[in-house]
Amino acid sequence: MNIQGVLTAKVKEAVLSMYKVDLPTVEFQPTRKDFEGDITAVIFPMLRFVKDNPVQIGEQIGGYLQEQVNAVSGFNVIKGFLNIVIDDGFYLDFFNDVKDDKRYGFVKPSDNAVMVEYSSPNTNKPLHLGHIRNNLLGYSVAEILKASGKKVYKTQIINDRGIHICKSMLAWQRFGNGETPQSTGLKGDKLVGNYYVAFDKAYKEQIAQKVALGIDSKVAEKEAPILLEAQEMLQKWEAGDEEIVALWKKMNGWVYEGFEETYKNLGVDFDTYYYESDTYLLGKDVVAAGIEKGVFYEKEDGSVWIDLTDEGLDEKIVLRSDGTAVYMTQDIGTAIQRVTDYPDVNGMVYTVGNEQDYHFKVLFLILKKLGFSWAEKLYHLSYGMVDLPSGKMKSREGTVVDADDLMKDMTQTAAHISEELGKLDDYSEAEKQDLYKMIGLGALKYYILKVDPKKRILFNPEESVDFQGNTGPFIQYTYARIQSILRKADELKIKLQDHVSLGTLHPKEKELIKHIQLFPETIQLAAENYSPALIANYTYDLVKEFNSFYQQVSILGESDQHKKVLRVQLSQKVGEVIQSAFGLLGINVPERM
Repeated sequence: MNIQGVLTAKVKEAVLSMYKVDLPTVEFQPTRKDFEGDITAVIFPMLRFVKDNPVQIGEQIGGYLQEQVNAVSGFNVIKGFLNIVIDDGFYLDFFNDVKDDKRYGFVKPSDNAVMVEYSSPNTNKPLHLGHIRNNLLGYSVAEILKASGKKVYKTQIINDRGIHICKSMLAWQRFGNGETPQSTGLKGDKLVGNYYVAFDKAYKEQIAQKVALGIDSKVAEKEAPILLEAQEMLQKWEAGDEEIVALWKKMNGWVYEGFEETYKNLGVDFDTYYYESDTYLLGKDVVAAGIEKGVFYEKEDGSVWIDLTDEGLDEKIVLRSDGTAVYMTQDIGTAIQRVTDYPDVNGMVYTVGNEQDYHFKVLFLILKKLGFSWAEKLYHLSYGMVDLPSGKMKSREGTVVDADDLMKDMTQTAAHISEELGKLDDYSEAEKQDLYKMIGLGALKYYILKVDPKKRILFNPEESVDFQGNTGPFIQYTYARIQSILRKADELKIKLQDHVSLGTLHPKEKELIKHIQLFPETIQLAAENYSPALIANYTYDLVKEFNSFYQQVSILGESDQHKKVLRVQLSQKVGEVIQSAFGLLGINVPERM
């Protein structure tokens, strides 16, 4: 049990002993810098249960703790705050317990599994900046859940069918002249995306021509010949037309190769893939069974609906009058299929933008009404959009920020700033390129993940690659500084010890150990809230505390051998925690920088 757990039990014990009151909870917070103490019990919430002066209550509890808890060496009361001083020996014992634990903070996975869905792109365009936030969030949440003790499956559903796919296919047939990724040197997803843009250009030209002839714009939009051809192509695909299906397979194959290259460069992976072309009919049998159970009802035109007005929502269609499935039908079937494929799954996380909030409220409620117990453990990881200084992105107009181009630009920005700082004179060219990529990607990932998922982001590439402040490069630089200290310690033949013993700790040593102590709790909190931002900002706080320690306390120049060894080992542990925390964010750290 950590110190807060021990103190909680003893504060409750003290209040029960002295006031005959069973406190439900005890509120703690870090002690303010201008007061003596390590952890503060807040007395004010206790006044609902204990009728006494808050200072008197604090004095009584403080005296009890000092008498009953060996780790408590003193206390003081400021108004309604009991500031508790924890003995240095407690922190040293803690540090000795964890300093050699390479998996510190991580919990062994249980048998209960959770499936995390992310990415889920369309196969008519390459991945863009919005997809990057989706992928980074989903991947990081999956890693955090694993660290917290969950078994995790990473998955995605690829949207590989529909009118938008046919638009790219038709444009390639019309304008492509048989070109391929090999003949053009373009990644397959980029090539196909170009034809999605080409379709939109031709479509708008046809609309303009019709409007010029006096046809109403709304009619022109529906009757543009190229759109009618795309709709006909979709009908042929659904009917299994061999030529259309062959073209669909060929162009989707190009896209999949392009996606895999992007995922590899971004550093994300998946355990399993689902395809909309396989899953879009899955829910139809479930809907039929749901009608018999009274979950769904059929209207006169043959369409099938569910009435959720009693739950504060509305009526939702789950099957069209012609018997075709809607997205909701597919998602119902896919969720059930995933649990069938992976019986140990007892919950799912859907990483999807906040424009789909309502959709997931309805989906989760339908699955609950269908009687699936695991539906209670479904979570929509809803996130805000990513904006640029230049405005909103639009795929069909070709104004998106391409994911590959952005990663390349981030690497170049990192190179430019690093060269300006002149820190890499003794690096080979290959080492420089690897480091630029690590810094650039680290900057990109940290900038996105340090923000609460629910908030929109205004992404500024140059601001993210800054070696000062709350940025990825600043934290990476601190990690590299620690590795330099450890290399010098090795050169000086400083022998690390199995057990560090010391009389008293320097205040900066104590603060650093207190921050290390928070890491397991932060992982659990980040898992409960599906928030990589908690890990990112914890790491920044740890790094700030280490840099304050580094500036105010001599490490390798310390004359007292015991203190020197402690400070080297403390630096080593901070480095390990930084590496572990950044690993949860999908960010690598450099040995030198």
